[in-house]
Amino acid sequence: MQKNYFILLFLLLITACGSVRKHNELQKISIPPEKLKQDVDFAYSKIKEMHPQLFLYISQQEFDHKFDSVKKTINAPLTPLQFYFKLQPVISDIREGHLSLRIPSKRISKKEIRDLENKKGMFSRFDYYIQGNRLFIIRNKDSIENIKPGTEILAIDHTPVSYYIDRYRRLISTDGFNTTFKPYFLKDLFFNYYVAEKGFQNKALIETVYNGKKKNYQLTRESKTESDLKKEKENKKRTDEKKINDYVAFNDSYNRNFRFLGKDSTIAYIQVKSFSGVYSGKFYKNAFENIKNAQSKYLIIDIRNNYGGSLEEIHKLYSYLSPEPYILIKPSEVNSATTPLKTNYFRKSNALQYTFKTLAYPAFFFAQTFSTYKKDGKFYYKIKADKLSKPDKNVFTGKVFVLINGASFSASSILTSKLKNDKRAILVGEETGGANDGTVAGFYSYQTLPNSKIDLPIGLVFVQPDITPTHTKKGVTPDIQVKETMDDIIHKKDPQLNWILKEIEKEKTIK
Repeated sequence: MQKNYFILLFLLLITACGSVRKHNELQKISIPPEKLKQDVDFAYSKIKEMHPQLFLYISQQEFDHKFDSVKKTINAPLTPLQFYFKLQPVISDIREGHLSLRIPSKRISKKEIRDLENKKGMFSRFDYYIQGNRLFIIRNKDSIENIKPGTEILAIDHTPVSYYIDRYRRLISTDGFNTTFKPYFLKDLFFNYYVAEKGFQNKALIETVYNGKKKNYQLTRESKTESDLKKEKENKKRTDEKKINDYVAFNDSYNRNFRFLGKDSTIAYIQVKSFSGVYSGKFYKNAFENIKNAQSKYLIIDIRNNYGGSLEEIHKLYSYLSPEPYILIKPSEVNSATTPLKTNYFRKSNALQYTFKTLAYPAFFFAQTFSTYKKDGKFYYKIKADKLSKPDKNVFTGKVFVLINGASFSASSILTSKLKNDKRAILVGEETGGANDGTVAGFYSYQTLPNSKIDLPIGLVFVQPDITPTHTKKGVTPDIQVKETMDDIIHKKDPQLNWILKEIEKEKTIK
């Protein structure tokens, strides 16, 4: 038995190595125009077949025209990456934020992964800010070359940054006609796109300007010190605190934070950077027990820069915010009774995983088959959050403020849209990146274009907050608009939070 186990592991390793090599070879091959046009037609037909609200932001005539037009521009062979830069802007024109091709890039072997793990990042050691077609460094985590926050990067290896920003901005899908999302998402993904194009490099020349003075820097991928490796090892240890607050070792921070602001416990503050779902029930239970015991009068929930995540988590959070029984979302629409079976159950399974999944498939099949129902000629997927729910025993009944910005997306927008509709919170900041009236996500069907082998995940469930729709085709707008500048971020000022604190002080004075 043990001998067979090691043989299986060896075969899996050989298969993985061969898969990486084969994938990388395919990335170099130029695909004939006829084959690429087949991929365009494949993407067109699959999106039309599976997407439950395809024509929410684009007409069918415009949709058909864009796909026909891109085919006419394909007159020569293209590599998968070149083809991606042709097709993805068409996908982004559908204006559905969760719908996007996965950028094809070179895969790295296990040995290369190990080598990279022993080296520091090159571009990831800075934080960035995008303003129009300009890219700024706003944080230098390791004081590399003493580059000052506020430094603008003009060019990378002699190519103007503005070229890359124009090139990458066209790839980003947004919900409807939102304008706040792209700068946040682009500054977070800029170097993901760059590395996908250029590969993992060990050095790069950046041309910069700071206070009118231009200077060049040679960035290098440095080796980690013994101290760095020791700290990383310590950070990977999972403590109860790390689990409950959802610790992220990559950037040495927590996704969830709870504390009281000020000298007393009048103001409670909860920050959630991602609705990951992991141990969230325990976090909210502890937080709201403390808030109740402290008899706090005000609660600030900070979901700025929160791209969303678990619907179950925001459903749980809402139970602590609504004094009355509530329904979080409307019944969730899907295209057909068989939609839940299109989720690529065996996707990316190795031999061992495939065996276990095969044994479990009958249970999966019956669970998904009975998860849909038909009403008034439409199909819906059963989700707990569309049922009447009771408030938690530790529900907060005081005044709620919620901080939002253009990177508050997906589940963050569903939560804030519901809070605003129910007049349960005052929203402060800027328009959310996610749509006010609902979004298509839930779970995905992972399609692969047959010739270029580019992945196309398609959301299958239309999730709407239980609200009166605004039909604005934009994000959730704040009750109080307060913008944050690059200078605010660099100097650690927070005008949005400060507005709330001043408002609370005014109320306290009046009382």
